Amino acid sequence: MKNIILIGMPGAGKSTVGVLLAKSMAYDFCDTDLVIQKQQGRTLQEIIDSDGLDGFLKAEEDALLSVEVHNTVIATGGSAVFSEAGMSKLKENGVCVYLKVPTDELVRRLTNIKTRGIACKKGETVADILLERAPYYEKYADVTVECAEHAEDTVEMIIRDL
Repeated sequence: MKNIILIGMPGAGKSTVGVLLAKSMAYDFCDTDLVIQKQQGRTLQEIIDSDGLDGFLKAEEDALLSVEVHNTVIATGGSAVFSEAGMSKLKENGVCVYLKVPTDELVRRLTNIKTRGIACKKGETVADILLERAPYYEKYADVTVECAEHAEDTVEMIIRDL
C-alpha cells in the first residue's frame, strides 16, 4: 500500500489525526516537522527566527526530499505545499489527503501563531495564511476531508474516502 500524506493548515490536526490513522491501519508514522528539527538541531521557531522564512522553507524542502518510507502516514508541515520538489517526491509513493478546517476553527485552535513555528510573513493572520495556501492544498490533494470535531471521526472519514 502507498503512503498517506496529510496536508493542511497548522492546527488542522495532521499530527494528531496522523498518529490515530497510522494505528488504525497498522502503518508507521512520520512527522516532517520533527524531521526538520532533527536535521537542523533546532525548533521550527528557532529556524524561522534565525534563518528567516526562506531559510525555513529550504530546510523544510530538504527534509521532505530526505523522507524515504513505505506504508507510512506522513504528517507534513503546513507550508510543505510550497515545495513542488518535496511534494512531487512524496506523491511518487503516496496518496495526498487535505485536512480542511474552516477559518474560524483554525483561529480558535491557533492561539500561539507567533511562537509555534508557522512559516508566515510578519503580521499575517490565520485567514491570510489560509488564503495563500488553500490553492496549493487543493492542487496536491487526491482526497479532501472536511475535518470533524473529533480526530477519531476524521480518521474514519479518511479511511472511508481512501
